[in-house]
Amino acid sequence: MSDPLSTEMDEDERNACLGTGGTGVISFCGSAADSPHSIPVSYGYDATETAFYFRLAVDPDSAKAAISDHDVTFVVYGQTDDNWWSVVAKGQLESTMEESIATETLQGFEHVHIPFVDIFGRPPKDVPFEFYRLVPDELTSRTESSTSV
Repeated sequence: MSDPLSTEMDEDERNACLGTGGTGVISFCGSAADSPHSIPVSYGYDATETAFYFRLAVDPDSAKAAISDHDVTFVVYGQTDDNWWSVVAKGQLESTMEESIATETLQGFEHVHIPFVDIFGRPPKDVPFEFYRLVPDELTSRTESSTSV
């Protein structure tokens, strides 16, 4: 049964909500026996290519090690004066270092803004980062009207 107050956003509404970047939560899928590993991240969004870009801190000892080509779910949500909205993107992360996507990635970086969030407990210059792109296999966006009277 669908919620009569919840509706799919059109492309323009979705793009307006996502802007050129912000923050969201990315979940790395594990095996069926494991829980997904979910972390808050900043992102850049290129509406012309419908692609998300990430600057992810990497550490060989972290749960995110070797993340390229793994299934992920990325969620962004927010609230306006009248309603809340959410966007859910599913697909595989692609390393921007891969030669096959390097040119597209450079063009995409011209359209995005990835906020720099310092949550690492050490100087960011000491944190190894890698850049990834997500071109979603599945992208849904919903908005809901306020139920207040």
